Amino acid sequence: MSKKRILSGMRPTGKLHLGHLAGALNNWIKLQDEYDCFFMVADWHALMSEYENPENIKANILDNLVDWLSCGISPDRSVIFIQSEVPEHLELFFILSLVTPLGLLERCPTYKEQLREITNRNLSTYGFLGYPVLQAADILLYKAAAVPVGEDQLPHLELTRQIVRKFNHLYPLKKENVFPEPKAMLTETPRLMGLDGRKMSKSYNNYIALSEEPEVIRKKIQNMFTDPERIRLSDPGHPHKCNVFSYYSVFFPEMKPETEKRCSKSAIGCTDCKKELAAKIIGLLAPIQEKRNALLKDKKRLLDILSAGKTKASSVASKTISEVKELLKI
Repeated sequence: MSKKRILSGMRPTGKLHLGHLAGALNNWIKLQDEYDCFFMVADWHALMSEYENPENIKANILDNLVDWLSCGISPDRSVIFIQSEVPEHLELFFILSLVTPLGLLERCPTYKEQLREITNRNLSTYGFLGYPVLQAADILLYKAAAVPVGEDQLPHLELTRQIVRKFNHLYPLKKENVFPEPKAMLTETPRLMGLDGRKMSKSYNNYIALSEEPEVIRKKIQNMFTDPERIRLSDPGHPHKCNVFSYYSVFFPEMKPETEKRCSKSAIGCTDCKKELAAKIIGLLAPIQEKRNALLKDKKRLLDILSAGKTKASSVASKTISEVKELLKI
């Protein structure tokens, strides 16, 4: 029995950080054993928000790829490719845009949220309004049976499913529709806030990159916000109100009970607790960074991985586009 196919991707807008590790990469690594995985560097999606300053996207692609491989994404078990190197993404994007009602895009909750929150870029563009259609094209081009998403991303996937229904209604086949409706593969995404307690974001510089030097990690963690109600060392802590404790919960759950006990009974101060967390994070990232340094010495291998991924992705994508064009009589 063949494995079901899934597709997921990341935008190369900067360095990958602990939020990417907890929220996506750790899950991707597990999925490789059970599914036919297509992992995409979504550079067209990056360009939709970074079009005014696109100069770093190309460098970020290789940098992100190195992190994927260092964390355990395997080119032998997954198809790893760059979105823009498979031109069928834009072909299908245009075709799907023809059948997508404007109201669906204008009501998209993520679109409205990003227009509100991202004020340092002009996102009031035709391209950015249509990025959910490009996401739909990404998924449908490979006929992914499922997409790993958190609950907050369910509206996006439902929009893709609505586009599929509209397309299949307009262009029905007697046997099986060209596009299946992709199902949500709900993933439990740990809640990891930025170092300052806000949403983790490159714009806020409140993250720890996977490639961060140990001394930088120590400095960043020492500046983390802790329990606002704990003023003196002798005061009992409230670990569930402390951002430092949340990092223990996500990355070192085996330490959670003891850390909670020590904090609530004033057996450890915030400064020492942060020192311990820094040491643990440095230890967690050490093997990733060791692999990363080795991979950076062999750029040819990285390019070969992307070339092989492009070939595999293109083989699937061209077949899908041929089926779609046949339906459209073009």
